[in-house]
Amino acid sequence: MKRVENTVRTACWLTLLAILTVTMCCPGNAIAEDVSPVVAVEALTVSKSPVGKEPTMVPTPRWPELLGAQYTWVRQSQSTLRAAYSGPLSLDPAGDIAASHTVGAYFGWSLTERLQAYFDLEKFMGSGVSGSTGLAGLTNGDVVRQGAGNLKKRPYVARRYLRYIVPLSADTSGVEAAQDQLRGKEAITRVEFKIGTMAVSDDFDKNRYANSTRTQFMNWALWNNGAWDFAADTRGYSNGVLAAYVSPGWTLRAGVYQIPSMANGQDLDAPLRKARAENVELTATPNDRGTIVRLLAYRNIARMGIYRDALAVAKATRNTPDIAAQDRDGRKKYGVGVNIEQPLADDGETGVFLRMGWNNGKTESFAFTEIDSTLAAGAQLSGSHWGRTDDRIGVAFVTNGLSGAHRAYLAAGGSGFVLGDGALRYGREQIVEAYYRIALFKHVQLSPDFQYIRNPGMNSNRGPVKFVSFRLHLEY
Repeated sequence: MKRVENTVRTACWLTLLAILTVTMCCPGNAIAEDVSPVVAVEALTVSKSPVGKEPTMVPTPRWPELLGAQYTWVRQSQSTLRAAYSGPLSLDPAGDIAASHTVGAYFGWSLTERLQAYFDLEKFMGSGVSGSTGLAGLTNGDVVRQGAGNLKKRPYVARRYLRYIVPLSADTSGVEAAQDQLRGKEAITRVEFKIGTMAVSDDFDKNRYANSTRTQFMNWALWNNGAWDFAADTRGYSNGVLAAYVSPGWTLRAGVYQIPSMANGQDLDAPLRKARAENVELTATPNDRGTIVRLLAYRNIARMGIYRDALAVAKATRNTPDIAAQDRDGRKKYGVGVNIEQPLADDGETGVFLRMGWNNGKTESFAFTEIDSTLAAGAQLSGSHWGRTDDRIGVAFVTNGLSGAHRAYLAAGGSGFVLGDGALRYGREQIVEAYYRIALFKHVQLSPDFQYIRNPGMNSNRGPVKFVSFRLHLEY
């Protein structure tokens, strides 16, 4: 058995290396993909480290090293659905099938004892069902809407940033090498800084049980707080600076990032005094049972529209409301979030989580998705209970809502960047997701996934709808 496992592990390494070589070098159409005429898609983000295990270390190597590589394939099927009407961004009532592929290589090196550099390269191919529109809680977190313009399906730089660490204690903790995390030791009490191109969600709103679309829940409203309109270009990244105080009992993070120049846009606005995203998060461990509580607050300042203004102009001109046509510099969007994780057993591999989020819903949804309030709860169960130590089962529920102004805008025929049925009979979007992650071997995982959604796109005149997915994930 050991010989077979070693043979398969070697084959997986060779396969992953071949995928990295071919997909990074070949043109975007090297793998067959659904060329949906509605909206194409691009990669969002990568898997994040479990919460509670902060990026920690003062590394010893002084040369670039490969910290990780991954390939993820998702084949998703959308069922037919009842639809009294459809609009420009609706789910296809006839159903759909689509596949996505992402591949990435992640590098890091220590420039000095305290200064680290990271560089990540990724490529995306394929698409999402129904053009990745028609839902606030989109069903495949490995893809996003294309946005303005035509993003090429070619290798791109996902992250390139510096991290500087100031130790404040003699006590250290050791960590293993992982994506965007060098091997070594680090002071358990420290101040750290990051500057460069990053994914904002790498540092904020983390959760041990619902944080990685490639290994855990796939729905957007489950691997992140759906009401947190965090700064990101169409692929999911931004330029910015982060400062953090980290200690065993509590952590405080603050970050300022560039925000897109238009909703769901690829180009980032500048300078920061004109447009920016501000994020602050307090992480606390209030007891000795492993409970982690995160309190998040954010404010975006950008060239955004206001739903009430768009409705007023439409009424006066007898036209369909257009939020983008009312964009003005200096508009503000703000919100808050609560994120709780509670380990229960199996060294924390069995546990539960809760997320709550709210934003003012006055200005247009801009960078993540169209959700103004959200409540999510779920659980992860370790496979050790049935003799499969590395397997996991996840089950979760989330309900998403819109502000009064946002729903009135959609009801009048307006469209955002993922929602727009041409009309709206409002109902909160309700999502149940369940997955079983099978650890075939050390570096290979296969995950069947099922999602059931009522009131897709917050519209009770449509749905319900079901999604069945198969996800293959190879990682180093």
